[in-house]
Amino acid sequence: MTELIRKSVGALLADRALEMPDHEALVYPDRGLRYTYREFNEVCEQVAKGLMAIGIEKGENVAVWASNIPEWVSLQYGTGKMGAVLVTVNTNYRAAELEYLLKQSDSTTIFLIEDYKGNSYIDTIYELCPELEYCRPGDLQSKRLPKLKNVFVFSEKDYPGTYKWSDVLSLSTQVTNSQLEERMAELKPDDVINMQYTSGTTGFPKGVMLTHSNLTNNGFNIAKCMKLTEQDRLCIPVPFFHCFGCVIGTLAAVSVGATMVPVQEFDAETVLRTVEQEKCTALHGVPTMFIAELNHPNFENYDLSTLRTGVMAGSNCPVEVMKNVMNKMNISEITICYGQTESSPVITQTRTDDPVELRVETVGRALPNVEVKIVQPGTTQELPYNQQGELCTRGYHVMKGYYKNPDATREAIDEDGWLHTGDLAIMDENGYCRITGRLKDMIIRGGENIYPREIEEFLYTHPKVLDAQVIGVPDEKYGEEVMAWIILKEGATATTDEIKEYFKGKISHHKIPRHIFFTDEYPMTASGKIQKYKLREQSINLLTP
Repeated sequence: MTELIRKSVGALLADRALEMPDHEALVYPDRGLRYTYREFNEVCEQVAKGLMAIGIEKGENVAVWASNIPEWVSLQYGTGKMGAVLVTVNTNYRAAELEYLLKQSDSTTIFLIEDYKGNSYIDTIYELCPELEYCRPGDLQSKRLPKLKNVFVFSEKDYPGTYKWSDVLSLSTQVTNSQLEERMAELKPDDVINMQYTSGTTGFPKGVMLTHSNLTNNGFNIAKCMKLTEQDRLCIPVPFFHCFGCVIGTLAAVSVGATMVPVQEFDAETVLRTVEQEKCTALHGVPTMFIAELNHPNFENYDLSTLRTGVMAGSNCPVEVMKNVMNKMNISEITICYGQTESSPVITQTRTDDPVELRVETVGRALPNVEVKIVQPGTTQELPYNQQGELCTRGYHVMKGYYKNPDATREAIDEDGWLHTGDLAIMDENGYCRITGRLKDMIIRGGENIYPREIEEFLYTHPKVLDAQVIGVPDEKYGEEVMAWIILKEGATATTDEIKEYFKGKISHHKIPRHIFFTDEYPMTASGKIQKYKLREQSINLLTP
């Protein structure tokens, strides 16, 4: 057991600024931006004071909808200093998904970029809040989102009813250093500071409440398992809105004083160029990212000799990919992480000196101060080693609960504090775990969690669809792809293209089924339950050439 960190996210950064003021903290080579720990801490203090000047209180929910821009990180640590809860929004979201999240989270404030991959965030926010056109910044009276008051745009362009990012910085002069210090002193390690939305089997996203203690300790322990130190430079191409980006990435780096080198939007060649230019020693990614980097036509032109460690997570890693990452990319000490948002996120991790077999065949062993057990599914009865059951975990990393959803919280965390992950696993005598399947039918496509029920519910809104069942099928590029089996209403006809067109612009691109089959019936149990595993078997047979 190691001693737990009992500090706020903001205090963690302040400590680094005191210890290593001139050491590089945050670097964006394409923007020419280089902050030392002292400079970065000062920017985050400005952000914290700006938020306080607007009247944002400790515990108030503030949403951020943006790619990996520098302001995202400043906001993460700025809210970490003044106690607002940062609610992270998936960059792929469209209007309906954003409306649900803002409403369910009671967010009073949203920070957003102008657009992302052809999706205008500006148009979306005006569609949800037409009242913005006529209101003063900070005085939004929205019919659809009554709690939302402040809209900030990461831009210097003027948009009616909104603040600019520079307003946060200029407003900071209204709050004194001592007022910020008072606020920071009020923060407790067990206060919620971050909220991330994840779905369950119901398909409706739930707000996972994570505390300072959850995040600072998880970040630090991940860093230790990677042997990350202040000498390391970590390239972060995974999205900040995921725990992968903002915990395994930025928090792990800050916890040990490493340099953060984010990539704004994933592009394989940009990652390779960034690693070479900045002499990065560590690199994160989901398997599909590493595959794209390894297979880039210009791969051989880049010098990756500085790389040593990193994290691969998000979905199962094929053996050959792991070997190529270690040999061709020089990441000999790469580690594998396993967890979920509800566990801040990492439960188990391989170590840098584990043999290759363990790093490929398992997801490692429990982090320090983390308990793991395998139980008979549906019970709390612990199983012996090498028997398959549900993986459960207990410790500092378990979420505080789901926001405004005590029933779902009770379902996930039992009376003894064990989080039931819903994942099937086998643990050996040394504590190394293999994930063997899922109790839930979640699909993991390229590191993105996709919940069949959400897509099924959407398909039911199509006028020609009688019934729909969505499953995951194996895919070489993404690990898994989405497949929909549809029963049409009597007399109706439809094409796969027509169904795919129905999704466009209404639901995130990565959730649109890649494969669609029409059928008259589903395989059923005697009691009338649909057997999804049989559907999956049929699908694999149909798709196998």
